[in-house]
Amino acid sequence: MNADSTPSPEPAVSLFGEPLQVVNVGIAALGEAVATAAGAGASVVHVQWRPPGHGDPAVARALAKLVNRAEVELANAEAFGRYLEAQPVLEGIAPARDVVPGLGDRTLLHSGPPIAWKDMCGPMQGAILGAIVLEGWAGDLAAARGLAESGGVAFAPNHERQAVGPMAGVISPSMPVWIVRERSRGNRAFCNLNEGLGKVLRMGANGPDVLERLRWMGAVLAPALAAALARMEPLELKPLIAQALHMGDEVHNRNVAATALLLKRLVPALLAAGLSARTIEESVAFIAATDHFFLNVSMAACKAAMDAAEGCAHSSLVTAMARNGVEFGVRVSGGGGRWFTAPAPVVDGLYFPGYSKADAAPDLGDSAITETAGLGGFAMATAPAIVQFVGGSAADAAAYTREMGHITLGRNPAWTLPPLDFVGTPAGIDARKALDTGIAPIINTGIAHREAGIGQVGAGITRAPMACLEQAVMHLAQALRD
Repeated sequence: MNADSTPSPEPAVSLFGEPLQVVNVGIAALGEAVATAAGAGASVVHVQWRPPGHGDPAVARALAKLVNRAEVELANAEAFGRYLEAQPVLEGIAPARDVVPGLGDRTLLHSGPPIAWKDMCGPMQGAILGAIVLEGWAGDLAAARGLAESGGVAFAPNHERQAVGPMAGVISPSMPVWIVRERSRGNRAFCNLNEGLGKVLRMGANGPDVLERLRWMGAVLAPALAAALARMEPLELKPLIAQALHMGDEVHNRNVAATALLLKRLVPALLAAGLSARTIEESVAFIAATDHFFLNVSMAACKAAMDAAEGCAHSSLVTAMARNGVEFGVRVSGGGGRWFTAPAPVVDGLYFPGYSKADAAPDLGDSAITETAGLGGFAMATAPAIVQFVGGSAADAAAYTREMGHITLGRNPAWTLPPLDFVGTPAGIDARKALDTGIAPIINTGIAHREAGIGQVGAGITRAPMACLEQAVMHLAQALRD
């Protein structure tokens, strides 16, 4: 400045001479200390932020390597485009041995990532034992346990055989499975049939009543449904799910509308299929009494859509989230089919009278494929009736859906949400965005008792472990050239 000019205030003096407006990132106590020192005029806004990977420099470097990389952006655009283009259609029902690839005579499929018999949780072991008896490989549960322990049965994840299953997710060769084909790419996906509520195989129950119901489903229900579907054009599932979302379902823990819509389409074909009156009556009554009947169809539809997005090198799009009651596993499009795992959480949800978190098995099942595709917890804003069952309020449900929009590659315009002015559901989980924001994917889930045979003891909301996504990002970063 010139010697004869009037000195201007120093920047610091000018700054602190005015009421402070502070944005505090991270530890809230630091912002509070500034506000206290600055006096009553200070305003502090706290920003919830954590460094990626809990401050692990290796994770942060891996994440940085994947951001704004042409290879990754192009791969994600391809993978997300395939997902959006997917058109899953329900083609039929058949015994698993006839359609599921790689299902040998002594092979059982299960939910989640790979796991050995000795490491399985109680509900999964219970379901395995029941399936062994159902198949006639052993005469009773004790003999079935001996067969499983001796290595006389092979085990494989559903996801590695183009299949999915809720909770324990056990699929055995004779069990009927839904057949869903994705029209744009031709891949198929499979899921077993829903048994209803109460003591069911998927929850680890394996008593005579459970096995008798499964035998009836294989001998009566499945052939009846197969006959009906054979008289219909392949059923477009994307529009049916869209309609159910508008009627208050999120097609994971609430399927009342979707089941009714499916039954509406099946009944005329059942009546025209030349079946006995008793078969039609029993089949319709069972479906009408099973509100979750459509869940297994929606799971197969979501599996078909996400499998269409698989195999895009360098893509960070999550294509599967699954739990086996011990580990939580994630797969990404560019991961080459590899599982990225972490311990499965115990769900802190709402428990039925007489039960608590101490009774719960860790998170279990392949049904998180619905969230992976943008349904379930991601669409919870449209299902206010589900909120009290899983805990929280309608405002919470809308907030969860909005939150998921921060970690997805986009929205699905085919699946719109009336409570949010018909915006598309957030879809295409990006492992990078989840790590960068610290927001983990949310999941609506049922809770099974940790011991076999007791069944469901509650329901709640959980989140995918960040450790799975950290591993996926590390793997993708290593595959990129520097």
